[in-house]
Amino acid sequence: MTDTTMQPSPSVRIGALVPLTRPGWVTAGRQLLAGLEFGVHEVNEGGGIDGRPLELVVRDTAADPVRAGAAVDELAGLGVAALAGEYHSVVARTVATRADAVGVPYLCSSAVLDTLTDRPAEGIARLAPAQSRGWRIYGDFLLGAGHRRIAVVTMPSVYWATGTQVLRDHFAAHGGTVTELGPDPRTPGALCDELADSGVTALLLLVGHPDPAVEIVTAVRRDPRLAGLLIGAPAGQPEFAEWAELLGDDGAAIPFLRYLPERLGPLGVRVGAVLAERLGESPSFVAFEGYDTIAVLAELLRTRGTDRARIAGGWPEVETEGTRGRIRFSRPPGLGIWQWAWSPIQVADRDPAEPGRFRVLHTG
Repeated sequence: MTDTTMQPSPSVRIGALVPLTRPGWVTAGRQLLAGLEFGVHEVNEGGGIDGRPLELVVRDTAADPVRAGAAVDELAGLGVAALAGEYHSVVARTVATRADAVGVPYLCSSAVLDTLTDRPAEGIARLAPAQSRGWRIYGDFLLGAGHRRIAVVTMPSVYWATGTQVLRDHFAAHGGTVTELGPDPRTPGALCDELADSGVTALLLLVGHPDPAVEIVTAVRRDPRLAGLLIGAPAGQPEFAEWAELLGDDGAAIPFLRYLPERLGPLGVRVGAVLAERLGESPSFVAFEGYDTIAVLAELLRTRGTDRARIAGGWPEVETEGTRGRIRFSRPPGLGIWQWAWSPIQVADRDPAEPGRFRVLHTG
């Protein structure tokens, strides 16, 4: 007689949610997955979790909340101990909400939308800083550089709308204004005409990459009326090599947010070197977020075991060294989840004299 009893998996499984196909931001997904995978490799090289190998079960969200929600249900059924990953904030919100409903702990790697869940969720934690914090720091940079009247070109999304409101409130508190141009689609020529007549000194791209961001940057750079206009991209588009490949020199001097310290410590330097080799390009902050996600979950699994409820209760106690600093979690007011408060934040850009090199313009 064949024994049909389900045997426990020899591995400890973590479900990984990443955007690997369009319309997801594939470059970010690739960076995130590289960090997650190398983190798992390091854990297994060190003996795994109490002698059991750590296994990453990957699902492509393609920036689709419905697809991501179905993936959460599937991964829960496969017996994953926890969920990790995601880059797109709207998708991460669906993942967090569904994970909370089915009782699977989730460590969000890279999405920043403040309200990942509508109610407090003990099993949900996040590494990336909340959008309100990062975007206020970006606003401080703009104000410090003398920009009091700015415009945003935006697309319909709770993420972009929330970011716009953060900036509008921050600028209003400092005597500035934020003009919203959109929603898309709009022709780049019409946008340039509107900008030329607006009197703003900076334009922020709250739009998708590469479309329509690349087309907008190219049009603005080519318009002599806008020669003095600062272009900004707080969501981090210029961080990735694809930006420089598509825009060349036009992609330089566009400030963006990224979550790195001014100098990496020994762990960050070592991990960064390996990730660069694996990716064939410099790792972005998103790759480091992926690695740090696994470092945190591995520490939880070693100290709390693989029971989901015990893992979910471990956020206030877990503490580990990450590539970008010591990681511990708290509950900042208004978020409703456990949060690393806070990861380092920079405003950086690509150096016009050498677009392959980044300049740090502001830290927060």
